[in-house]
Amino acid sequence: MKTILIIEDEHDLAELVAFNLEKEGYRPLIALDGTAGLEAARRNLPDLILLDLMLPGIMGTELCKLLKNHEKTAAIPVIMLTAKGEEIDRVVGFEVGVDDYIVKPFSSRELLLRIKAVLRRTIPDRAGEKLLRIGPLTIDTDRHLVNVEDEEIILTTTEFKLLLNLAERTGRVQSRDLLLKNVWGYNYIGDTRTVDTHITRLRTKLGIAGDLIKTIRGFGYKLEES
Repeated sequence: MKTILIIEDEHDLAELVAFNLEKEGYRPLIALDGTAGLEAARRNLPDLILLDLMLPGIMGTELCKLLKNHEKTAAIPVIMLTAKGEEIDRVVGFEVGVDDYIVKPFSSRELLLRIKAVLRRTIPDRAGEKLLRIGPLTIDTDRHLVNVEDEEIILTTTEFKLLLNLAERTGRVQSRDLLLKNVWGYNYIGDTRTVDTHITRLRTKLGIAGDLIKTIRGFGYKLEES
């Protein structure tokens, strides 16, 4: 049974979401403010977090930063729930590490489909090909670890999936649309700048290995050893 933490200050909405999750076989937990949400995430290490943007205590964007920058919670996928649906709001959400973004009001069916899509991003172990090495970059596909010159790099689930998708096709150009399909796992409602935002974050985290990710102007990206 997968645990989903709901960090939402609207009590009725949180209870409704929890009810629908429980019907689908999930174990829901509720936190009604940012501070309680951070404590619950670190204590329970849920499989996924539903995070409201406008929260008392700690704002959703700041809370997401705290989660993604902490070793124990960095890999937990986060879906942002918010009434703010402008493009700039989505971009800001992805910049702080959000894995998906749902605008209120939303249907229970849409929410459940998004949750299933995010949870499906778990990378299966592959016997005989557990380590990928490209230049200073090493990817342990069995343990979901990334190292650059023996220094471990903490990535979110989506960042790891994106990097692995490029690494498994080293030297081959991947279009933004194809990366959206392969990494996000469904027809994403939005534009391909989602990919650009995650590539920028990924390059920054990888440091010197970030130069391995090449931009193919007007099309997409590829990972290539210099």
